[in-house]
Amino acid sequence: MTDQLKALWSFIDASADIAIDLQRELCKHPALSPANGGEGELDKAEFLSLWLRAQGIENIERFDCPCEGAKEGIRPSLVATIPGEDEAPGAPRLWIMSHLDVVPPGELSLWKSDPWVLEVQEGPQGKMIVGRGVEDNQQAITASCLAALALVKQGVRPSRTLKLLFAADEENGSVYGLQWLIKTYPDLFQKNDLVLIPDSGDPEGRAIEIAEKNHLWIKCITRGRQAHAAMPDKGTNAYVAGADLTVQLYYGLAQKFSETDPLFDPDCSTFQPTKKEPNVPNINTIPGEDVFYVDMRILPRHPVDDVIKEVERIKTEVEVKHGVLITCEVGMRNESPPTSPDSALVTELARHVEEVYGVKTRPVGIGGGTFAAFLRKEGIDCAVWARIEGSAHQPNEYGLVRNILGDAKVMASLALGKE
Repeated sequence: MTDQLKALWSFIDASADIAIDLQRELCKHPALSPANGGEGELDKAEFLSLWLRAQGIENIERFDCPCEGAKEGIRPSLVATIPGEDEAPGAPRLWIMSHLDVVPPGELSLWKSDPWVLEVQEGPQGKMIVGRGVEDNQQAITASCLAALALVKQGVRPSRTLKLLFAADEENGSVYGLQWLIKTYPDLFQKNDLVLIPDSGDPEGRAIEIAEKNHLWIKCITRGRQAHAAMPDKGTNAYVAGADLTVQLYYGLAQKFSETDPLFDPDCSTFQPTKKEPNVPNINTIPGEDVFYVDMRILPRHPVDDVIKEVERIKTEVEVKHGVLITCEVGMRNESPPTSPDSALVTELARHVEEVYGVKTRPVGIGGGTFAAFLRKEGIDCAVWARIEGSAHQPNEYGLVRNILGDAKVMASLALGKE
């Protein structure tokens, strides 16, 4: 271990109180999407920008995506830059990407404490923090800030320029965040950049996500003819037809696209009916319209277009069977190639994880969605990794301070980039 790396790790090991204090302040700024009843990320972004500047990290840019319903009509993302030794035009940069927004707390009666007030507890694995967002994705925010802070405070220049992205709108598809940044600022990212996304992992830190299933959301609208429930012959029950379509899609798509891939868990494509909109408000009326949604996570070997064609075929059969009209609208669609397990990013990350945590890593695929899919489509190598407990989106979401510090050491080692 070099003297520089020792200095970085020593600083991080002594930064538990900084990590807890930062998490406490982040929890005070909920950063809920307007779609989830919030005002967006502005307050949180402004706090974090001021905090970074106060710590000596002054190269900060803010990118404001217009968004009706958000505070001041914007959804801000931040980019903080630590210049590296190689600043030649076109030189690869290391990005560490996290997101500012969080999901709502859900049923408050299930929480043992106020989700927006950080709770610090002592446990068998050291200090544990509880609050909405502490793991998803404030562990990443805090760890990346500590890594950058270690470089700045110890006067160490990373081998590559380090860029920290704190993005808006990840929890609702990144329309006002990373997707908007890619479209609006096409020169912001380079194809030779390396991107670490600390937004998925396991409690030991072994899993490096290199691939994501293709995502497809479908909204199915069935239109029949409303009638009195006592005279069903005068109507066409859209609910019955919609229910039939639900079952046909659930079983039919799973049978058609039944291949498996051990890289993923679960190892198969999934086609899950989820949200259902209300139809008629009263019991004694046959609904003339019915609406439901399907969330599909498809193995990368299956083109999304093939799945859509099969949806259309099944839909047509149900239309004929029930005498209804059905529209299947594509909501979210996302497909991307995997990152090579032999890429420089994955190889370096695996080495540093073993240095910090003493574990051998393995490449995995996931069914969930992260920033990686959008960037992989642009030809940029991404690895999704963190050592996390897996409490995201749950009541009493929690994280371990030791994981924040350990992840920060991995990030600082990756940024330093020296044997």
